[in-house]
Amino acid sequence: MPRRYDPWAATGATATPDPRADRPPTTPAPAGPARDGARTAKLIVGAAVIALLAGILGGGIGVLLEREGAFDQVRLPQAVSGEDTPRPEGSIAGIADAVLPGVVTLHVSGGGSAGTGTGFILDDEGHILTNAHVVRPAGESGVIEVTFSSGDRARAEVVGQDSGYDLAVVKVTGVAGLSPLTLGDSDAVRVGDPVVAIGAPFDLEGTVTSGIISATERPITAGGEEADGSDISYVNALQTDAPINPGNSGGPLVDLNGRVIGVNSAIRTADSGGFDAGQSGSVGLGFAIPVNQAKDVAEQLINHGRATHPVIGVTLDTGYLGEGARVGSSTGDPAVVPGGPADEAGVEEGDVITEVDGAPVRGSDELIVRIRSHRPGDELTLTVERDGEERSLTVVLGESAGE
Repeated sequence: MPRRYDPWAATGATATPDPRADRPPTTPAPAGPARDGARTAKLIVGAAVIALLAGILGGGIGVLLEREGAFDQVRLPQAVSGEDTPRPEGSIAGIADAVLPGVVTLHVSGGGSAGTGTGFILDDEGHILTNAHVVRPAGESGVIEVTFSSGDRARAEVVGQDSGYDLAVVKVTGVAGLSPLTLGDSDAVRVGDPVVAIGAPFDLEGTVTSGIISATERPITAGGEEADGSDISYVNALQTDAPINPGNSGGPLVDLNGRVIGVNSAIRTADSGGFDAGQSGSVGLGFAIPVNQAKDVAEQLINHGRATHPVIGVTLDTGYLGEGARVGSSTGDPAVVPGGPADEAGVEEGDVITEVDGAPVRGSDELIVRIRSHRPGDELTLTVERDGEERSLTVVLGESAGE
């Protein structure tokens, strides 16, 4: 049998028989839709897994880079403030910077009661001026703790107090670096003058408020919580609309030069319609003891432990309902003290005092306020009505021991 021709065999080589030559040919599997679908599904799953891994990896890298500040962050524009720039002289901020170191907060407790008030430093010896009603809770054995603007604290002792003027002086010892405030002239104050009040309203120490002088020589009485009336104060006050609240009592009212012109003492209350040194809010009617009077009383308290009151030597008829203050007594005491200032001036029982140095007097309390705004030895002109006639009498004020 002749050999088959193999075109791929090498020339001259002998062909090797193919063992598969006698096998029937195999038929390849058809490439149908089922096989293509399986392949596509595998590709989609693989792509999804890759995308998921890429997202997780990319997010992690992004967070890390953001934490490290690799990406730019939003920065909002801001003006440069210049924190160390001194505030202009006469500005509220400038006044506060100058005055705050001389203002203190007082926490007073004793006899089952407690309260907070304000005071200000008078001298390098540690004398501090405040209101009498602020220190009253301490009584004879209570505690007065003074907190300075620096945050330092010290115990204080009462040097003297006078409820008739609602003023008191306390003293701290062993405290260095005190910043006494400068006292101004309350007689030079005019309606409309700008003022700043500093204190601790509701125990918020170092609070600064501002306003104007809305009236001068405003006669007010405050207190009267004691049954015998020994705590009533009579003040010919400076009126201001600078917000004053409980805790401001005893703090300074200063002018635009940072000089003390008054001692914040009372506010007009909306609920009772009266003048109050206690727990009520500001309605824009605050009252301060003029510093000229406060200075005189403070000097007496420091030097003698008490203050004297100017008097004219009369008893007033508190039941009189007419205009003015009627001289009269219902207790058997003399209406006019024999040999006293009023007696020497020619005042008689039944006279109605209607003016003091030309300022109207509408009632007994207002007469006391007008008198208390002066000093013993001052000469005043009283306008009195007697038997339907008006006359002027000159009186030289005497003095009595304070309360």
